[in-house]
Amino acid sequence: MNLSVTQSVFPVGPANRLLVFRDMAIIAASFLVMAIFLPMYWLTDFAIFCILVLSFDLLYGYMGHLSFGHMLYFGAGGYAASLTLLHLAPNPFLAIAVGVVSGALLAAIVGFVVVRTEGAAFALVNLAFNQIGFWLVLSGLQDYTHGEDGLPSTVEAIGFLDFYDTPVAFGFMLICLILVFWLLKSLVSSPFGIMIKSIKENEDRVKFLGYNTLRYKWLTFVIAGTVAAFAGVLYALVKGFVAPGDVSPLENTRIIFSVLIGGAGNLYGAIVGAVAFELITNLLATTIARWEMILGLMLLGLVFWFRKGITGYTYELFLKMGRRAPAAD
Repeated sequence: MNLSVTQSVFPVGPANRLLVFRDMAIIAASFLVMAIFLPMYWLTDFAIFCILVLSFDLLYGYMGHLSFGHMLYFGAGGYAASLTLLHLAPNPFLAIAVGVVSGALLAAIVGFVVVRTEGAAFALVNLAFNQIGFWLVLSGLQDYTHGEDGLPSTVEAIGFLDFYDTPVAFGFMLICLILVFWLLKSLVSSPFGIMIKSIKENEDRVKFLGYNTLRYKWLTFVIAGTVAAFAGVLYALVKGFVAPGDVSPLENTRIIFSVLIGGAGNLYGAIVGAVAFELITNLLATTIARWEMILGLMLLGLVFWFRKGITGYTYELFLKMGRRAPAAD
């Protein structure tokens, strides 16, 4: 695989700004339309979860590295933000800064180890680190994290920004989601994005061209962990509470299923999958007593029926319809 071939597959240069702004407007409009039919606090949670799934899709969908430990960075951001609010100041912007930096540093340190592994080893080493983090917040550092009782916090209102006001919190999270989408869309459409997609396609050939793939994988890992920590910070600000369950390795299944449902390697798919997963789980939990088994069956059906995710299936459907359309005179 030479560079010219790579460039023909993945467009080089910044993303088309008009198309990106159009997509950002579509995301915002979709959430505002859903606000007519769904509780606003649901949509606030949806937006935060979308940011988390977007961060995972960068790692798995674009670079091709499956991780079972992504919740570690979500929890790190949430706990760092809560501790900041509790012990330093109830300022949300200070909590965001500390939480994001903490997640980035943790991802940078862990990344030096995990990016040297491949395949199943990569997934399981990440799982091991996630399990260590779960044990620390549950027991090892319970004097600071309060263990099973969880860690409560309060956030002061700054001007109109009051996270205890549901419409304001929803608007803020939606803006954050749109900005994260813009950031990641610009990243994956840049030469850096071309490189990580090339690593997914064939890392050995990328090495043969003289690129240091370890550096690119580490940077991608750090970016994904940082965005996940940002989602954790937002979660802590809205909920005013974090618990060991927010770092549980089992929670990684929610992220993985969301990416598979929406379509891996597609930022739109990450958002569609995240919203679909959260919508299904919320509706089932509020209408059916034993909803977990039904959720499992529905997820299996979605994953096996939409092999390329909902967005991939929809794209192929449009292509087939285009081929069947009669030619214009």
